[in-house]
Amino acid sequence: MRFFILIILFYGSMDILNAQSYPANSPVISTIMQTYSFRLRPGHDLKKELDAFIRQERIEAGAILTCVGSLTDVSLRLANQSEPSVWKGHFEIVSLVGTLSTNGSHIHLSVADSTGRTLGGHLMEGCKIYTTAELVVGVMTDITYSREVDPVFGYKELVVRKKRRK
Repeated sequence: MRFFILIILFYGSMDILNAQSYPANSPVISTIMQTYSFRLRPGHDLKKELDAFIRQERIEAGAILTCVGSLTDVSLRLANQSEPSVWKGHFEIVSLVGTLSTNGSHIHLSVADSTGRTLGGHLMEGCKIYTTAELVVGVMTDITYSREVDPVFGYKELVVRKKRRK
């Protein structure tokens, strides 16, 4: 009997968790994705090159799908800090993730040094490519991303909208 009650309590609590998993003001929108694959060369600034790509392709809703490569200079804004931190050396890119848009991007970078120590935070200008940065970017052409101030936290946060048909 106790086992039966535990199962009911467990599955009943799952409904509560699932009901809270999508905030009411953040709809889930399915879309088709177009992909771009490209390589950035040594000496280039990773953030500046990404920003130029976003402008050139007029990306309104994109995401970094994967990136491998290396950097000599790393510039990150760490959690809850207002100014970037900078490191010099040789670093492997272990993760580059984020949302991309001409209306505002949000990108995080994680790198590892020669000892395996990992650093991560918001991608800032000043990350210089050492040997390569090989990227695959996904672009959703029927939605737009924008950034609007969240009244709870005061930060500009992602807003996803379907594009209006002409």
